[in-house]
Amino acid sequence: MRQNVSSASPFEPKIGFSRAVRVDRHVFVATTAPIWADGHVDGDVAAQTRRCLQIIDEALRAAEATLADVVRTRVFLVDASDGPAVASVHGEVFGAIRPASGFIVVRGFLDPRWRVEVEADAVIG
Repeated sequence: MRQNVSSASPFEPKIGFSRAVRVDRHVFVATTAPIWADGHVDGDVAAQTRRCLQIIDEALRAAEATLADVVRTRVFLVDASDGPAVASVHGEVFGAIRPASGFIVVRGFLDPRWRVEVEADAVIG
């Protein structure tokens, strides 16, 4: 069974991807940027991280999963000095779940306003 989950991101049809894909009990959530529905991007990296995780949570729920099912996250930063703020938010959400995780510093994102992007993998049940 394969289920594609859309978040109505304008990038999905342009790039040709789904916000998440569920195959059987596995859910793979695409790298997620901190964009609000109106296109707004908050300048605060902690707020950006919360927004990424909110979008991920919504995608998981659409695939009949929850944040508690997350087994791995990947966090991409353009500035290593943002690590502690991002880690704090990640810890608020995943502190009890404790998925495997990595924080990776990258050169940049498609939109220079983005300071963080997050992706997640989950196994239901």
